[in-house]
Amino acid sequence: MSEPALSQIKGVGPARLRAFHAAGVDTVRDLLAILPREYRDLSDIRPLASLSAGDEAAVRVRVAGGAAVHRAGKLVVTKARVADDSDAMSAVWYNQPWLRETLVPGREFLLYGKVEARFGELQLVCPAFESGEGLKPVYKPLPGIPQKTLTQTIAAALALRDGQWEEPLPESLRRRWRLCERNYAILNAHRPVNRDALVAARRRLAFEELLLYQVGLWLMRGAKREGVAIDAPDALGDEYWQTLPFAPTNAQRRVLSEVLSDLRAPFPMARLIQGDVGCGKTAIAFGAMYAAVKRGWQCALMAPTEILAAQHYETARKLLEPLGVTCGLLTGSLTPKNRRLAHEAVASGAWRVVIGTHALITESVQYENLGLVVTDEQHRFGVRQRTQLSGKGDSPNVLVMSATPIPRTLSLILYGDLDISIVDELPPGRTPVKTNIVPEAKRQAMYGFLREEVKKGRQIYVVCPLIEESEAMDAAPAEVIYENLRTRDLPDLRVALVHGRLKPADKDAILSDFHAGKIDVLVSTTVIEVGVNVPNASVMVIENAERFGLAQLHQLRGRVGRGAAVSYCFLMAEPNERLRLMTKTNDGFEIARKDMELRGPGEILGQRQSGVMALGAGALMSDTALLKETHDAARELLTAPDSDEARAVIELAQRTLGERLKDVAMN
Repeated sequence: MSEPALSQIKGVGPARLRAFHAAGVDTVRDLLAILPREYRDLSDIRPLASLSAGDEAAVRVRVAGGAAVHRAGKLVVTKARVADDSDAMSAVWYNQPWLRETLVPGREFLLYGKVEARFGELQLVCPAFESGEGLKPVYKPLPGIPQKTLTQTIAAALALRDGQWEEPLPESLRRRWRLCERNYAILNAHRPVNRDALVAARRRLAFEELLLYQVGLWLMRGAKREGVAIDAPDALGDEYWQTLPFAPTNAQRRVLSEVLSDLRAPFPMARLIQGDVGCGKTAIAFGAMYAAVKRGWQCALMAPTEILAAQHYETARKLLEPLGVTCGLLTGSLTPKNRRLAHEAVASGAWRVVIGTHALITESVQYENLGLVVTDEQHRFGVRQRTQLSGKGDSPNVLVMSATPIPRTLSLILYGDLDISIVDELPPGRTPVKTNIVPEAKRQAMYGFLREEVKKGRQIYVVCPLIEESEAMDAAPAEVIYENLRTRDLPDLRVALVHGRLKPADKDAILSDFHAGKIDVLVSTTVIEVGVNVPNASVMVIENAERFGLAQLHQLRGRVGRGAAVSYCFLMAEPNERLRLMTKTNDGFEIARKDMELRGPGEILGQRQSGVMALGAGALMSDTALLKETHDAARELLTAPDSDEARAVIELAQRTLGERLKDVAMN
């Protein structure tokens, strides 16, 4: 059966059709691929008394008092008192003054919104007026197509193609991997009958999407020209580990063996090493460099900041130079003379390992025989920048490292043609960071503890979600926290402020001073999430911790606990189930797994939102188990590419991803 045109959908006239085409929606299939960004559970009615800051929920309330309208800067605020049988609470809306006529005392409403702590009380902030029950889909509007219109159009498209989608996956594969049928998946991804149906539907759609990408990348690799093959036997890895002052973990040995196997292949390696902060990824990368240099090749390591590049350079000098591997540092801040000398050392091959920043990919830098490219914290670089560095040689091998959770790196696996290795073991003896939730009432006591830590010679991070005050968001901005600490709470300590709006040179100067011990307390936004390694920093304070995702909290916590001293992470927030998880484990993979259990499928980087299941099929890409399942399914199929099952999936991948595969291959 042929697919109906978009113009056949009720309500889609010429103007709306143009808006859909402009947004890249050309077919009914494209339209139904726009899955809800979240689902509001309107059947889970919460009593007001059960709510706490950070919750997002449905409540059935009556208006307990007349609405008031006032101005707050540029905002027009409408505020009313609402109540149920358990409690009462204020509800506020911004720039909707007409609601005053609707909010009549005694009227009852089903509201859905987020609870925030403001001005000493809990408030429902901008709740939506709802009707009905069950899981309600919420779509992100498209340019020129409001959310309500998009919702109505998708509903009409579902009715138009109800039960008529062909099943593209072989039944044998669906049964083996427990995947529901496609018509069931599409219907329940948009209009779920219950949570179990929604989980099954989104798992099926995400599985199919991931499987096709895995197979598609295999097809793309098959067309790849040959690159640098480095004869690096595992014996070189063993030789490298024996030279280090510490014993590697089993995970480090396993991943280096995977990397060396890739280096020996006739096509270029493209591998991501992911692992928690402190798991020893850098030692693995240096092991790969050692092997490449021993076989006559040159290596480059690119870091996102000069400070991180300098730290890698110092580590490389300690680990590699005693083994006869010459190392050099190339950054943008070198003097013209030193830059010229550095370029000469790179071009002549005098430097076998070159470590630096974006300066490594400038046009004037020429390498003698670049065989291996390593990038650190890959999500901080565009794929184009990685490609530029690769272009400095004749298809060199590429290794990328990241401590960032799977969701941020997944696009690199899919679009950047990367295999993945996970370092799931920490070296023995690493002291776990002690994590505590600190409510506002205990703030001053915590400041006393910070002062005692500084007296011991330690340093402190204080991280805030905002740079400056925001009328629309109740959160402690970095500028306010900085001024309070500097002038009132810790005036006897050396306090500094760093954030993303600073010029890179100014930011680097402050981070350098902190690294050198010239600053006691560094107030920051999340710019320090990835960056300077300061073993002397023993405390991480995270303001408004409820505003951060668990994975990001874990990443921030990883800035401390790098030295011998016991380290602490203080989460400034009211206790809740999600934050309590942070106090129970320091294992990033366990946190990701537990967060998935708590939230169901969804974007695990987001905040815990009771009653919400977020995003579309791609959101399940944050499920590391599903990622592994599709990886295994693809490998299983491709070991017998001539089987009927494999041929069907390969043809589907070619039809579905054809143009995108061409685009990636051209890069």
